[in-house]
Amino acid sequence: MDSALSIWFLLLWLGGDSCNLVGSFLADQLPLQTYTAIYYVFADLLMLAMYTYYKIKNRVAESRRVLHVAGVACILSCTAGLIQLPWAGSQQEAFYPEFRSRSLLSVSEGSSAKAFTPKEIIGFSIGSVSSVLYLCSRLPQMYTNFKRKSTEGVSYFLFALVILGNTTYGLSVLLKNPDQGQAESSYLVHHLPWLIGSLGTLTLDLIISVQFIIYRKSPAEQVDSDETAPLIRT
Repeated sequence: MDSALSIWFLLLWLGGDSCNLVGSFLADQLPLQTYTAIYYVFADLLMLAMYTYYKIKNRVAESRRVLHVAGVACILSCTAGLIQLPWAGSQQEAFYPEFRSRSLLSVSEGSSAKAFTPKEIIGFSIGSVSSVLYLCSRLPQMYTNFKRKSTEGVSYFLFALVILGNTTYGLSVLLKNPDQGQAESSYLVHHLPWLIGSLGTLTLDLIISVQFIIYRKSPAEQVDSDETAPLIRT
């Protein structure tokens, strides 16, 4: 695991899920988004703990530096957004009287754009950071697979379920009806970072799926088969 997975893939994923959790809470996203974000953070911490365990067990030379980076990333990702909660919770007035976006879908004239409160603006910003971290998290793993010319040690079910989960996750947000009197364009703007974070990573996950097909028979397996072949054939 410590050689197959990129540490930056895990750290960026944890950072994205942590920002996703804080942003979903501040921006008043759907309850399902908040609940799944909590699960994602715990799952990421478990994967990171397994990574560091095998890193220490295999006595890799850079294990101490990786542990320091992982520890700092965990602390920062969990506390960076939470530090804003007391300040955000004490203010309820809208920061701008009206926040209008480009017309993404045709809406009726009676619908109006929902104003962003300071709490939602902070959540929207943290959610945007989360989507960027999600998109960047795939790049280190893609590079690791390319450098090793193998996907051995990486479970494809991880990415297959992520693809399925992100697809249904994005559709659940798109198919929900906006609140009474809220324009569809305003609804999409409020959920835009989470839509990008879920649907935007599908392309990168599909590229990783292609790597699984290309590197299906890794060079390490070819070497093992050659070494087990008899030296003298009869």
